[in-house]
Amino acid sequence: MVDRNRRDLILQSACLLFSEQGYHATTIRDIADQCGLLSGSLYAHIRSKEELLYEIADQVADRFLTRLEGVLKAQGSPTERFRYALAAHISVVAEDVHAARVLWHEWTALSPDRRRLIDAKHDAYEQMWEQILQEGVATGEFYSEHLRYARTVTLSVANWLYQWFNPEGSLSAEEVADRLATVLLRGLHTDRGLRQP
Repeated sequence: MVDRNRRDLILQSACLLFSEQGYHATTIRDIADQCGLLSGSLYAHIRSKEELLYEIADQVADRFLTRLEGVLKAQGSPTERFRYALAAHISVVAEDVHAARVLWHEWTALSPDRRRLIDAKHDAYEQMWEQILQEGVATGEFYSEHLRYARTVTLSVANWLYQWFNPEGSLSAEEVADRLATVLLRGLHTDRGLRQP
């Protein structure tokens, strides 16, 4: 029987090490030492180091998707939903910066089959953002020109947050989201959009 508490400790330790020193530079012995286990004992709880990377990336990808799905179900204008979406993204980063870094930076170390599974979740996430932006075009709030680049810039800003956002900093996740959204929306809004609350 799997000891869930022990496995969670292993996952947390692996996540921290993958985030701080990189997947390839982290050894099974490093993870075992972080958990206070012998290397051989670790294999009673896991099959491989890559399995840990996949589970970490998969779990955090699901958190990003779930939060954004909630935004898509919420009422509000495209402008409001854009703000909610950015706040939802930052909330996931704020909860676990290390896990976000592993997802956005280390996932490419996965085997091709597992990488495709995570890549599919990345694609689904981008499509949800695309839906918000397209709704803004449909209502006349957002410019239609260069919308692909608007999505790229928005997601680049959002996905890079793990590099510099400090959950213990002077600004909360909500405040950072609001400021970033304001800056990004000034580039998206048409005159009509700028009149929206």
